[in-house]
Amino acid sequence: MRPDQRAAGDYADGMADTPPGGALPPPSAPAPPPPGSSTPRMPLRRLNWWRIMVLIGVVVVIAAGAIFILYRLGTGLGPQALLVGVIAAILPVPVLVACFLWLDRYEPEPLRYLIFCFAWGAFVATSIALNVNEFFAGQFKHWGLPAALTAVLVAPFIEELTKAAFPILLLIFRRREFSGITDGLVYCGLSAIGFAMVENILYLGGYGYRAGVQEYGPATGAQQVIAIFIVRILLFGFAHPLFTSMTGVGLGIAARTADRRIRIFAPIAGLLVAMMLHGTWNLLPSLVASTGQPLIALYGYIGVMVPIFFGMVGLAVWLRAWEGRLTERTLPDYVRAGWLTPPEVAALGSLGRRHAARTWARRVAGDGGVHAMRGYQFAATRLALLRDGMRRGLDRTPADRDRTAREERELLDAITAYRAYFVGRDPHAPVGVWDGQHYHLRFPDGSRRAVEAPDEPVVPIPVVLTPPPPPAHPAAYGPPGWYGPGPAAPWPPGA
Repeated sequence: MRPDQRAAGDYADGMADTPPGGALPPPSAPAPPPPGSSTPRMPLRRLNWWRIMVLIGVVVVIAAGAIFILYRLGTGLGPQALLVGVIAAILPVPVLVACFLWLDRYEPEPLRYLIFCFAWGAFVATSIALNVNEFFAGQFKHWGLPAALTAVLVAPFIEELTKAAFPILLLIFRRREFSGITDGLVYCGLSAIGFAMVENILYLGGYGYRAGVQEYGPATGAQQVIAIFIVRILLFGFAHPLFTSMTGVGLGIAARTADRRIRIFAPIAGLLVAMMLHGTWNLLPSLVASTGQPLIALYGYIGVMVPIFFGMVGLAVWLRAWEGRLTERTLPDYVRAGWLTPPEVAALGSLGRRHAARTWARRVAGDGGVHAMRGYQFAATRLALLRDGMRRGLDRTPADRDRTAREERELLDAITAYRAYFVGRDPHAPVGVWDGQHYHLRFPDGSRRAVEAPDEPVVPIPVVLTPPPPPAHPAAYGPPGWYGPGPAAPWPPGA
């Protein structure tokens, strides 16, 4: 018999043996974690030699790109113009990065991947794109064609391909780090922000400050920097992230489908859409220059780009809410299997509820309780995504399914460890047993009654988990978390 089932039986026997109207002594609170104990952590993924080599290779490639870009910009702009361009180009970066990180609140991606994406776009993608664009600009000039064709026929293809290269590699080699379209938007968006930052250094420092100083002096250079900053950053700073986000949508769709055809064609379709949007964006000023009709650019921006931009913003906000609701759709499997209770699932359904749960954890367990609650929420979200992947059939081989089962067990163990850190420490919460349908609560005054599960609770109620028989489960997998003994009660049986 499982520990929580024994606890439920002892509790029921105690209720039966108590004389009618007799008051039970209030339950003793569980002992707090021993002094010096640390907050439980998520299990770490072991690094083997080939992962270390890949990591070193990525760092070397990014470092080489950074050295090349600094050399080119330094020799091309000069120290003063480079400094002005760097300061002006960095100003919008924290705002744009914060917007994409805001999308990734439910299941934040590993920080190293976010940094690599940004650095890849800033140094590797810009280095490759700069050389390719310069090569084809020279070829067009040699062929007697306008150099402006580079911005329309070459730049969109090479720039979107290089910006998306690292997220594509992540999808191929680290597919489990892609939980859906939101992750694709975040990875591709950060790469695009890095690319746009370096490109803005060139425009602000070169075409702005240096050109103005050479023509009329420092005052003119400063005026041109301000003008370019308003146009390129304040008005159209969303351009590069918008284009590359189309590739992110394709990568996210590919990450959450079991259909091999969609896995291949969704990223290709997203990349082609990004290239076409980028090419259209670059075509508008060329048409204005050739026709002398500035209304062409106005109609193009307002009629095409602005609706697409707001459409992508709406999609991103909806996907963010969908990721929160995924826990409410998926984790009830673990409620029926006895690993979670309804309040715990409901408390994960929105950021407001999660914040309320962290506030409660701080009140009953201090800073360690907050850290444990954050880890608990992250592990529960990863568990929901893992279970959703089982339902979708993402694991095609027995080895993949075994790996998913091991990861599921690790997450359940982590959830149990996190829960034990903060549950049962609230003196205002009654002791109770969850029987799969009702709470049987025992209050400090000795009264006992059955209580329905609340519709919208905001904190996990510390109760003994009593599971019913295991439910149905996806093909080729075991029941959700059914590994024999389940989570231990947060107090000794019969307390």
